[in-house]
Amino acid sequence: MNPTAVTIFVALFLLVTVLGFVAARWRRGDLNQLSEWGLGGRRFGTVVTWFLLGGDLYTAYTFIAVPAVLFGAGASGFFAVPYTILVYPIVYAIYPRLWSVARAKGYVTAADFVRGRFGNGTLALAVAVTGIVATMPYIALQLVGMEVAIAGLGIRMDVPVPGIGVVHDLPLLIAFVVLAVYTYNSGLRAPALIALVKDALLYIVVIAAVIIIPVELGGFGRIFAAADPKTVILAAPTAASLGPQAAYATLALGSTLALFLYPHAVTGLLSSASRHVVRRNAVILPAYSFALGLIALLGTMAVAAGVKSMPQFAEGFKAFGNQYAVPALFVHAFPSWFVGVAFAAIAIGALVPAAIMSIACANLFTRNIWKEYVNPAVSPSGEATVAKLASLVVKAGALFFIIDLPTKYAINLQLLGGVLIIQTLPSVIFGLYTNKLNPWALLMGWIAGIGSGVWMTYGAGFTITTVVPIKLFGYAVPCYAAVSSLILNIVVSAVFSWLFNAVLRTPPSDATMEADYA
Repeated sequence: MNPTAVTIFVALFLLVTVLGFVAARWRRGDLNQLSEWGLGGRRFGTVVTWFLLGGDLYTAYTFIAVPAVLFGAGASGFFAVPYTILVYPIVYAIYPRLWSVARAKGYVTAADFVRGRFGNGTLALAVAVTGIVATMPYIALQLVGMEVAIAGLGIRMDVPVPGIGVVHDLPLLIAFVVLAVYTYNSGLRAPALIALVKDALLYIVVIAAVIIIPVELGGFGRIFAAADPKTVILAAPTAASLGPQAAYATLALGSTLALFLYPHAVTGLLSSASRHVVRRNAVILPAYSFALGLIALLGTMAVAAGVKSMPQFAEGFKAFGNQYAVPALFVHAFPSWFVGVAFAAIAIGALVPAAIMSIACANLFTRNIWKEYVNPAVSPSGEATVAKLASLVVKAGALFFIIDLPTKYAINLQLLGGVLIIQTLPSVIFGLYTNKLNPWALLMGWIAGIGSGVWMTYGAGFTITTVVPIKLFGYAVPCYAAVSSLILNIVVSAVFSWLFNAVLRTPPSDATMEADYA
């Protein structure tokens, strides 16, 4: 164990823990109201929203996983950068409408909006359940990022405790008990305040890494020369297949369409003080995409440094595979005190999104399951209490994925997350512009999309291939299953909406007015 690095790591972790509890008094509001606990009172300005969304979308697992893909597979992993650029024009153009109608009608979740727009509780339930199922493995994967960082410090995960025996993943348990307590206490204000520290540390680490490590390795020319030439650029298409380019493009497109459908992204947007804050953040959030591009290059730097062949990192790579590339690179390149800062940035980068994700899932459960089907007469304070308890259950479920199941299963489920959440696009995004779609047709499209997406991505032995070749005009077109299943979803929704509207002629049951969207 590295004592200096561990000391700094623990000190910074304690700092954010204190901030998590102090956040209850920051921009004080009645935390017994769901809109205050779960959306921060809808009062966050441009700067706070920028840090909150940045902390929400650019996570610890991103810090670990994106470089790991470039470390192991090369250019194909770089699709994460263009999709986080392409998404923001969509946010700028579309999502202010969602903010406006949510503010006008008091909606807390996207499923609330679907319930009001189409007047169908079953469709809203489908949207809510999809959001929860797609998000929980994402919370688990924040634990993966934290686990890799803690292992990089040399801290034992399985710790013998007198009178109890060996406690598996004890550091993770401690971290997430602390997270659960201050999230329960402070709601969305906690991750919003902690995100300020997390993002400051993130930029310090990234800037230092892209300056110091290339100097130590002899410059970027030598770094790229050390990479396998076959992985530096995508392979060309052949006469029979469009090849990696199609996979790359559809992964970027599907991820672009899915990102801001996730409940935690919607929660971050709806916590904004105005629709103008949403648009300003769509303009300035690509700064994080710039940082992501630099983070991705850490994988290539790790190749050039040769960390996988260094004996001191053999156990780490054996336990975590290519995910250990960034921790090994930092331990190799930086002094102990900066290693502590870097790994604290990764660990805190796990806490912020995990908190927001658990709050978002709790909002969905409370509004669209508990209030809709269990206790319609629940009081506003009762709503907040149910949400707080639900957030604890969500965190416990995330811990189950990591502690009681092999890590690869949680990763596989996360790969499926985009395939699942993108099926809510017709109800949410199309619903912002028209109420002419029949809710039962939308539900049929959702079933078709979910069914085809799961069928395409699951293989024998619980393995997942999110890119599935499709035969088109004699070509094999590798396509991200989220895109192909979404196309089927849209076709089914459109066709059956036309059919139901023509036969039944049922007027739309819409609780919103056009003025609510302005």
